[in-house]
Amino acid sequence: MTFTPTAPEPVTPDAPAAISEPLLTQGWLDLAFLHWAMDPSEVAGLLPAGTVPDTFDGATYVGLVAFRMHRVGWLRLPGIPYFGTFPETNVRLYTVDAHGRRGVAFRSLDASRLVPVVMGRAVFRLPYVWSKMAVRAEGDTLTYTSSRRWPGPRGARCRITLRPGERVEEPTALEHFLTARWGMHNAFFGGVAYLPNHHPRWPLHRARLVSCEEDLVAAAGLPAPAGDPVSVLYSPGVPVRLGRPARPAGIPTP
Repeated sequence: MTFTPTAPEPVTPDAPAAISEPLLTQGWLDLAFLHWAMDPSEVAGLLPAGTVPDTFDGATYVGLVAFRMHRVGWLRLPGIPYFGTFPETNVRLYTVDAHGRRGVAFRSLDASRLVPVVMGRAVFRLPYVWSKMAVRAEGDTLTYTSSRRWPGPRGARCRITLRPGERVEEPTALEHFLTARWGMHNAFFGGVAYLPNHHPRWPLHRARLVSCEEDLVAAAGLPAPAGDPVSVLYSPGVPVRLGRPARPAGIPTP
């Protein structure tokens, strides 16, 4: 369906609303943000119905984000130390819906624990895949590796090594656009749903990309990135709350 969204909400470095009754809690730790610019026409057909590409100066972006998920918990229950703690790497696109809500749409989410993968696919209809993964720190570098197991394509791989640098005191407008995302869009309940999140302002560091060997972006149905990413950032992480998904009309689901 083609539509013209209302004016997108402003990009804000702080979450626009608190989430007092979280559906999920979790920590996102040791994040590597890699981004490549793309023409909006290259990704428009891959987004959930009811959304269009969000753009910055006429371009949209594909993000490859690797990190450690830490202690996922339901509602106000304590986070789970083993099944709720694992490496994850996602391929994401940038979206805006007819209500002007900015978010992300995931094309793939590799995770190293099978139980969260099955639950993410069954409950949230998210494209989780089970992969062999690791996050290793050696000196002043971090290396994120993954190799896909199920459901495939088997063997799709990623290896990112970066060196975090100086703290970003004032992120650029593009850096805010790529990281200050307060919800996700996903096919849910027969339409597109918006799942809000809340966390403190990102502590960001610029980072030097030592190496990146990956085919996850192409495996997600996108053109393989040409050249180096236009943005490479690192964050030590934030605690996160996820709210209940809202239907397209903005009515929370039961």
